[in-house]
Amino acid sequence: MSQIAVENKMQLGQLLLSRNIVTAEQIETALTEQKDKGHRKLLGELLVEMGYCTDNQIASALAQGYGVPYAQVGPKLCDSKVLEILPREFLEEHIALPLFKVYDVLTVAVSEPTNVFLIDEIERISGCKVQIVCSTSKDIKATLQTYLPSANVFVIDDIIDDEGLEDFTLIENIAQDIGNLEEIAGQSPVVKLVNYLLYNAVRENASDIHIEPDDKRLRVRYRVDGRLYEKMSPPHQMHSAIVSRIKIMAELDIAQRRLPQDGGIHVLMEGRPIDLRVSVMPGNFGEKVVIRILDPQKVLFSLESLGFTYDNLKLFRQVIQSPNGIVLVTGPTGSGKNTTLYAALSELNNDEVNICTVEDPVECNITGINQFQVHQSAGFEFSTALRSLLRQDPDIIMVGEIRDQATANIAVQAALTGHLVLSTLHTNDAPGAVTRLLDLGVAPYLVSASLIAVLAQRLVRKICSNCKTEYEPPASIRKVVEKAGGKIQKYYRGVGCKKCRNNGYAGRIAIHELFIPDEEIMDMISEGASLKQLRAKSLQNGMVSLQSDGIEKVRAGIVSIEEVLRTTQAEL
Repeated sequence: MSQIAVENKMQLGQLLLSRNIVTAEQIETALTEQKDKGHRKLLGELLVEMGYCTDNQIASALAQGYGVPYAQVGPKLCDSKVLEILPREFLEEHIALPLFKVYDVLTVAVSEPTNVFLIDEIERISGCKVQIVCSTSKDIKATLQTYLPSANVFVIDDIIDDEGLEDFTLIENIAQDIGNLEEIAGQSPVVKLVNYLLYNAVRENASDIHIEPDDKRLRVRYRVDGRLYEKMSPPHQMHSAIVSRIKIMAELDIAQRRLPQDGGIHVLMEGRPIDLRVSVMPGNFGEKVVIRILDPQKVLFSLESLGFTYDNLKLFRQVIQSPNGIVLVTGPTGSGKNTTLYAALSELNNDEVNICTVEDPVECNITGINQFQVHQSAGFEFSTALRSLLRQDPDIIMVGEIRDQATANIAVQAALTGHLVLSTLHTNDAPGAVTRLLDLGVAPYLVSASLIAVLAQRLVRKICSNCKTEYEPPASIRKVVEKAGGKIQKYYRGVGCKKCRNNGYAGRIAIHELFIPDEEIMDMISEGASLKQLRAKSLQNGMVSLQSDGIEKVRAGIVSIEEVLRTTQAEL
């Protein structure tokens, strides 16, 4: 949290004392800590870190002290159209959130209400009078991430001019001689084309590149926001040269065209490193190539930016602070499970704990965390790696995926012997993780003793803010929403524009279902309760389902109801 720089530190203390939030002894302890250890942290930060108060209590007290309103901001309190008044870079740099505009008065949430220079700059840029409210930087950042896509999405058309196409034509008639492929792949047109595909895939926030040969056609598709779309169709005769160029970059065998190959490419884009995972698979019409893009800038999110509701975020934070036990993140492939785990590890990462991961592969390097990659061919599998890892004196362990009985049993034993274990499973919902562990051969009493939480998630596409429009959905959809216990006044969708490639969506956000078993549910697990019984009891205890969480985001105008129903159709 970015605290207000208060000249007299006791001023904040007096505000907290007057509201009976902290005691004089607690303030004295924090001030002593600050002085003795030479902390650069402000008093408020230390009080929160020591557990004497919360960020919201600090912000509320400061708001009272400086005579400004306090607000616990969130998507429901913010008009997304007002965000466009100020540049994105300005909002992120100064941690400011425009909430709404009435006539010529713009209300803005800030974490530093005493910064008169910031207020003057907002008035200058917006041309409005500014009314400020005080909020926590965490709430402001979380709301900004909800509405602003993680990267600008745009399409560059006609990048290859006529002269370039003539160069491609020169390669079309070259015989398919394997001995010449390396030479062909190094020629300028092929190099430029491959570089263009890689560069623009990163620029367009694509997660994968598919290079697919057909009988008489070659197409290149990008996966953006979970959906594939065709980027271009190079001359079919260029296929072998393109594949060879990629193989050379990934240090694969260009002469081997009958067996699958996997490799990696490390590139720099605009000064930052990006890893590419390459998979080459022989097909009926030649080798298909899929390149997975691992951009650290898009993997290392904070928990606030992942779309959690306030309540779920608070509960999940409490869960990952547990000294031992298993925390699972479930969902289908491509649902952002690893991103959530990385965000959790980044939050837990400090000099006082030993965090170790076993992954296949390591998708993002995190400073201060020991990461190990499994090698199936060498016999270094998840179970083997996890068994060895327990001798490395870990406090927190992240296992990329629990795939088999051996890994599941070792993870449970680690959780029962004082370690916090984080991992992923493939299940449809959160309670389903229990039956999955049982299917893997873990005894019911061990599951109930070790499992402390399961987070199920899906990724849904956000409505493009540039073409967002209110509309009236069919009566059948309204009935589904009412049946789910929700009521939505206004429905929105994107009509399509150039910014979102005319599909009405830009960026993605997660919807969650957080299952935290209490003693009664633990007893049910030990007694072999069915998945249906566990789910019914969890919902009765207040668990918010994936669909209900999605409907909340529809109510906030972030996603369309069709997108939520498409993703959570199993609950209909």
